[in-house]
Amino acid sequence: MLLSRFSPWPMLTLLACQAFASPSAAQNIEPVGNPQPEIEEAAQPPVGDVLTLREVLRSSARHAPEILAAAAQERQAAGRLLSTRGEFDLLFKGDGFSRVLGYYDGAKAEAKAYQPLTNNGGQVYAGYRVSRGDFPIYEDQYFTNKLGEVSVGGVFSLLRDRLTDSRRTKLAQAEADVSIASFERQMVAIGVQQRALDAYLQWVAAGQRVRVFRQLLNLAESRQSGIERGIRLGAQPAILSVENRQNIVQRCSNLVRAERTLDAAANDLSFFWRDALGRPVFPTSELLPDEFPDLKSPLPVFGGLDRLARPDLSAILLRMDKARAERLLAENDLRPRLDVGVDVSKDLGAEGLGGPSRTPLETKVGVTFSMPLQRRDAQGRSIAASAKIDELQRKHSQLEDEIVVRINRLAIRADAAEDQISLARQDASLAQQLAQAERRRLFLGASDLLTVNLREQALLQARINLLDARYELAALKGELIAATADREQLELP
Repeated sequence: MLLSRFSPWPMLTLLACQAFASPSAAQNIEPVGNPQPEIEEAAQPPVGDVLTLREVLRSSARHAPEILAAAAQERQAAGRLLSTRGEFDLLFKGDGFSRVLGYYDGAKAEAKAYQPLTNNGGQVYAGYRVSRGDFPIYEDQYFTNKLGEVSVGGVFSLLRDRLTDSRRTKLAQAEADVSIASFERQMVAIGVQQRALDAYLQWVAAGQRVRVFRQLLNLAESRQSGIERGIRLGAQPAILSVENRQNIVQRCSNLVRAERTLDAAANDLSFFWRDALGRPVFPTSELLPDEFPDLKSPLPVFGGLDRLARPDLSAILLRMDKARAERLLAENDLRPRLDVGVDVSKDLGAEGLGGPSRTPLETKVGVTFSMPLQRRDAQGRSIAASAKIDELQRKHSQLEDEIVVRINRLAIRADAAEDQISLARQDASLAQQLAQAERRRLFLGASDLLTVNLREQALLQARINLLDARYELAALKGELIAATADREQLELP
């Protein structure tokens, strides 16, 4: 069953409290005059090894579904980049024909390889063709010498497509998409690791609350036998036993709620702490550490992001590069086209039926010119790309300002939390002294159980306040670590 994953301690605590709440319970517990346990500021270390924050973060970075999904999206971008590079793949073409009927018996075979240029809109090529038989005069170009003809050549753009073209623009944008996907994966990982860190802190805080409530319960339970003895000797009224049993029940109730909160925190933490197969692992209370992890507080920015490497800022810069590439392509399409072509060919072997004109080396140079008369498509794309660049620049500036403000705000709150811890520690120390003094007065008969209970409740609240202040400081440091993209403390590669 699902509930079997959770801790049995709440049920055991409830059963034990019911036993203490009965009038005949706790007959063999030490009397009130014996030394009683105190609520210690530092929690007792758990039995065996503890679950560290580093282990949780490493497990989360390796197995968290969101991070793995983001990594899959990065691989998709890499696949699209490889597909875009196929625009520059070497292309082989071959064709031929043979006349099987008719007056002429000519046959021809030809093969060419084309290689698009990566620094110009043109291409280079090399080819070979060979023919046999006779051709009509209108197919005179098919004649070759006996060993065929080899040719090399190329087409080069001088105006449009010289600096960029659609293929190179797609390639540049696909390369940017891979980097953007990588930065987005990093941002997803940072967000997941921050949630894992906070889940761990909540689990530790819940465990420490359980210890505080259990120590307070132990105080009331250890007093019960002394009260029962005083009643038997006639030194104390019987109602005192009922009052103390009521305190025990109330403290048991608080402890059970705290243990259920601990189970809920452990369940949330299991989403990030996983085994080697990526399955969630429920952390038991025996793995609780005795203190919050020691997190290094990143320095506040107060004015700039020079030392930060935020992936979301880098992603915006890459999107601006994509928009610039789009604008450059639109400006390219506004230019007239002027292409120059060069072809060099040479027939090999003995003279064929085409005559001696095929034998000399042949070189041809050609020029192609065209100019769009209406260029609204390119003009519209240029305007849209410029507007996109302006939008991204403003978003980048806004995000920078938001990051600076957020980091500085977190740093200010962290300083305030440290001051609050100092005050809460003093309050807890004073409450501890008052509770100890009131218990001694009860032993001497100068106080009553109600006052002692009030002192202990004040001590409990002081301990909880100190615990909450420590948790708040650790949580603020965690937010600072995520806001400053501190990959080392987040256990990210």
